Amino acid sequence: MKNWLKESSHTVVFTGAGMSTESGLPDFRSANQGLWKQKDPSKIASTDALNSNVDEFIEFYRSRVLTVKDYKPHKGHHILADWEKEGIIHSIITQNVDGFHQAAGSQNVSELHGTLTKVHCQSCGREYKNEAYVNQTYNCECGGILRPSITLFGEMLPQDAFQLAQSESEQADLFIVLGSSLSVTPANQFPLIAKDNGARLVIVNREPTEFDRFADEVIHSREIGEVLEEWNH
Repeated sequence: MKNWLKESSHTVVFTGAGMSTESGLPDFRSANQGLWKQKDPSKIASTDALNSNVDEFIEFYRSRVLTVKDYKPHKGHHILADWEKEGIIHSIITQNVDGFHQAAGSQNVSELHGTLTKVHCQSCGREYKNEAYVNQTYNCECGGILRPSITLFGEMLPQDAFQLAQSESEQADLFIVLGSSLSVTPANQFPLIAKDNGARLVIVNREPTEFDRFADEVIHSREIGEVLEEWNH
C-alpha cells in the first residue's frame, strides 16, 4: 500500500461515518447507538420536518451541533491533512458533516452532504456560523428560519460538491475509502467511477461492504487512525 501511495499521481480519499466515530461521534446507522434507531429521519431530518415540525427539527439539530462541538479530529484526520500538504493525496470526498477534515487542516474537501459548521436562512440564503444554534438563534434578520447547511432527506446533493467529487474520482489513479459502508447512493458511485477509470481501489471499513469485490485491497476490523499511521511510516 505504501508503494501504491508513492506511485500514485492522483490519490483521492473518500470518508464516511467510520472516520467520525473514531473521534467519538455517534453515527446514524450503527446497530448499537445509531441515531436513526432513536429517531425517524423522515420526521426529523427532512424538508417536510423543516416545514411542518420545525420545533423538533431545531431541537434535534441543535443537539447535533452541540455534540460535534464536544469532539475533535483524531490522528487520522491530521495524517490526511499532512498528506495533502505534502502532495501525497489530492482531495477528500466526505459523507460526513462535522467539518473535522477542515478543522485538521485539509483544504480540498468535497462535502457531499453539506456541513453542520454553518447554518443558513431557508428564505434568503444568508449564512451564519453554527454559533447561532448554540446561542438559540433560529431566525434570520429577514425573519426566515435558520437551518443547518446540510443535505436533508428529500434534497439534492450540493451540486458544486458533487461535481468536484465526480471530477476527482475520474482523475484518480488511487482511490481510498475510509469508514464507509458504501450503502448510500449516489455517494457510493464514486469508488466505482474511479475504478472504471483505471484507479486502484482500497477499502478500509470495520464491516464488509458490497463493494469489497471490486477492491484491490480490503481491510476490516481495524481503526482507521492506526491503518493510516502504519501507511505513514
